[in-house]
Amino acid sequence: MAVRTVRWLMNLSAKNSNPNHLNNLFFSWDLSLIETLRPLAHSFYLRSATKVAPELLGKGLYVRHKKKHFFCQIIEVEAYLGSTDPASHAFKGPTQRNRSMFEEGGTCYVYLSYGLNYCMNVVTDIEGKGSAVLIRSAVPLFGLKEIAKNRHISGPLDAKNIKNLLSGPGKLTQGLGIDRSFDGMRFDQDALKIVDLKYTVPKKQLGFSPRIGISKAKEKNLRFFIKGSEFLSRP
Repeated sequence: MAVRTVRWLMNLSAKNSNPNHLNNLFFSWDLSLIETLRPLAHSFYLRSATKVAPELLGKGLYVRHKKKHFFCQIIEVEAYLGSTDPASHAFKGPTQRNRSMFEEGGTCYVYLSYGLNYCMNVVTDIEGKGSAVLIRSAVPLFGLKEIAKNRHISGPLDAKNIKNLLSGPGKLTQGLGIDRSFDGMRFDQDALKIVDLKYTVPKKQLGFSPRIGISKAKEKNLRFFIKGSEFLSRP
């Protein structure tokens, strides 16, 4: 099922895309199936952000918030390397804002960016390291209408609108109902989990580039994404 999702992702902009094709994709997922998916093993997160980040591509993210259920497939991430990375919130050490970054890998770190948008991160490595992976973009798989409602998008959910639902870190958190209440949670909870969809991104489809919207360490290729996807956020 995950392989079909990614193939659909690559071909969504084709002229023969149609609403029935889109509906078939989303209706192939149901809540009973999603709830049976086991969260990733704790050991997955206890590695460097540079190793965890590309392996998060293709994984499923489940969120339950205010009795609503959301499920999506991660397609774009960025790695932040803690005290050695001038672009990281952890560069100058722990603060009230970033304390979740210094928890053990598998913790959720949510912050408010420029007073406007929340951003969700997956903490990696051992406690005290301060490294994390920012989830930038995802493909919505379940809870489509509620995601659109959260994003204040009305009208038909055609290919153009679906591409825009979770195509950036602020859009992703808004669509999934993520706020600071998720900060400090772990990604193996009933209301928040990352799961294996049995999909590995082929090397030829794994893209990388400098991170977006930062002023320091701009030369580092720490943004990872699935090539060819029009869901990817733009600078």
